[in-house]
Amino acid sequence: MLSYLLRRLLLVIPTLFGIMVINFIIIQAAPGGPVEQMIAKIRGSNVDATARLTGAGSETMHSVEQFGESHVFESKYRGAQGLDPEFIAKLEKMFGFDKPPLERFLLMIKNYLTFNFGDSYFKDRSVIGLIIEKMPVSISIGLWTTLFMYFISIPLGIRKAVQDGTPFDVWSSVIVIIGYAIPSFLFAILLIVLFAGGSFWSIFPLRGLVSDNWHQMSFIHKILDYLWHMVLPITALVISAFASLTLLVKNSFLEEINKQYVVTARAKGLTERRVLFGHVFRNAMLIVIAGMPSALIHIFFMGSLLIEVIFSLDGLGLLGFESAINRDYPVVFGTLYIFTLLGLFLHIIGDLTYTFVDPRIDFEKRMG
Repeated sequence: MLSYLLRRLLLVIPTLFGIMVINFIIIQAAPGGPVEQMIAKIRGSNVDATARLTGAGSETMHSVEQFGESHVFESKYRGAQGLDPEFIAKLEKMFGFDKPPLERFLLMIKNYLTFNFGDSYFKDRSVIGLIIEKMPVSISIGLWTTLFMYFISIPLGIRKAVQDGTPFDVWSSVIVIIGYAIPSFLFAILLIVLFAGGSFWSIFPLRGLVSDNWHQMSFIHKILDYLWHMVLPITALVISAFASLTLLVKNSFLEEINKQYVVTARAKGLTERRVLFGHVFRNAMLIVIAGMPSALIHIFFMGSLLIEVIFSLDGLGLLGFESAINRDYPVVFGTLYIFTLLGLFLHIIGDLTYTFVDPRIDFEKRMG
């Protein structure tokens, strides 16, 4: 097992490098880079309001006052006509675009090896500081969603498998199909309309993770206020996430229940509970465990994106959305690097969990 882990850890390096190369090429080819974004802010034509013009922005505004718009020249940047070439060159140097793409990429990778992600272009903060600040919100959403999703899906999937074809299986399947068909963001909008003052009841807060006066509350009231704010976002995520996992658990148990070793165990006089949890459970749960790392990544960093935007939850999803819109490349690549690295290690943890659940699995022999 040790040699297998070593090979998997070594494989992380080329995989991470390849993902960064592909995304660097795609993002660099996208129009509206940070230089154009800053030019648009200077021109007053940028309609996006998600980024604050601080730090680099204030320095740039001082520069445009210094150089003015006296020289007309052809520029490769949209909206740069009329700006001084020296000012455009200063913008390129500020954002690192005075270097060729290959040099920029190699410098980025060199810095990322020491987790030096630089500073945000438009927020006047270090990237690692922004990630650390926003991460508790996304982790909180992800942990609660994962907890409720598995708490609901595993018992429900097992019962549906045991009672396959019964009225319980039929009506619960209707609920599962509805949950599977409705995206989380649409369900979130429905919850807002129904329970957050949209058109019916105003029971739960519309936005934020806590109330404005949260710091003035007692410890118990802080916990209750936090849970009160989490009800709608977590409900929206759980409803759409539990459906596929429930079907996966049910199908896994049905496949194992119909195998010969289960028939033999029943013939030996074992109770149904002993057969189900002593023999079937371990084998049926392997496929569920295999999908756990990808499920965690989806919930933490992708599934909560629109939920964070809809409910104004200041987490990594909202940060990534704003960074992509504003072409804040240090934040985009910094979050991508951390997410990818975390995802690769979660897959390795999933393999280790495999062997913990079923010691008969030997990855070294399979790779050999």
